[in-house]
Amino acid sequence: MADLKKFLVRRLITFIPTLIGATFLVFLVAVVVPADPARLWAGGEKADPRVVELLRKEYHLDEPIWVQYYYFMVNLITNRMVSPVTHENVWSTILERLPVTLQLALFSFTLVVAVGVPLGIIAALKRDTIVDYLIRAFAAIGMSMPIFWFAYILIFVFYTNLGWTTLAGNPTPAKTITGLPILDAILLGDWRTVCQIVERFWLPSLVLAWPSIGFVARLVRNSFLDAMSADFVEYIIARGLPKTTLYKHVLRNALVPVVTVLGLIFGGLLAGAPITETIFALPGIGMLMIQSIQNYDYLTLIGGVFFIGLIYLTINLVVDILYAIIDPRIRY
Repeated sequence: MADLKKFLVRRLITFIPTLIGATFLVFLVAVVVPADPARLWAGGEKADPRVVELLRKEYHLDEPIWVQYYYFMVNLITNRMVSPVTHENVWSTILERLPVTLQLALFSFTLVVAVGVPLGIIAALKRDTIVDYLIRAFAAIGMSMPIFWFAYILIFVFYTNLGWTTLAGNPTPAKTITGLPILDAILLGDWRTVCQIVERFWLPSLVLAWPSIGFVARLVRNSFLDAMSADFVEYIIARGLPKTTLYKHVLRNALVPVVTVLGLIFGGLLAGAPITETIFALPGIGMLMIQSIQNYDYLTLIGGVFFIGLIYLTINLVVDILYAIIDPRIRY
């Protein structure tokens, strides 16, 4: 137990510096761009000089970079950061867009687990057969295929030709309970809205999950084969125990590294949503960040990076804790 506590303390010590470092790098890239943010926010070349000067003072643009970053972080953490472009509170805007991104990530993560893990197990059990070769080829194609290209191919097939999905709107139930539309619709028994949400999200979820499905399938296959070559497998076979017992122990050992990777994949699905959300016109955090780049609203952009980084690091921390519990050796 003492080892686990020390491990947790070490991980928590790196949590905050990592988050601050990520946001500072994005902030640094934004402020070194050769442009005048205050003039752009005020309307461009025809902006009123007095408004430009007021914006410079309000957002501390006339001070050194580290001072700007300090005030930015203080205002962001204390929920006082207002976008100079939309004039809306940054946190309120992010939280308003969160359900779409979170719902997309959950749909995608479900596909990754439901498809990638069984494919990896099947490939391992059918090692060096035609089934194994086909699954490995599928995984390689999925990992190497560009998301934006794959998205437009699927749109052409399933929307333009077959009409199996819709690319407009964001279905939500009449009442909010948890803040997540699909969960609220299920709790309310609003199955019509559930069907509308699934129809709207299944295609972008597949696009976002596609590379991770192939990666997880290959990882599970290799991990399963490594576990099958362990000494305890020979012991179980020698004892004459049934195959169900053998596969139970093999799967438990094989899934230890997979648990860690799945946690990172979920964080990656959140971070990788901008392209998918933009292509499928989903009003989530990813699209908000793309719009912020286009409007040079780097305050909202960094707020989005901060929020996604916070979720990503939190998931990473939880995964590390689970990893330390599953495999005590990692604590050392």
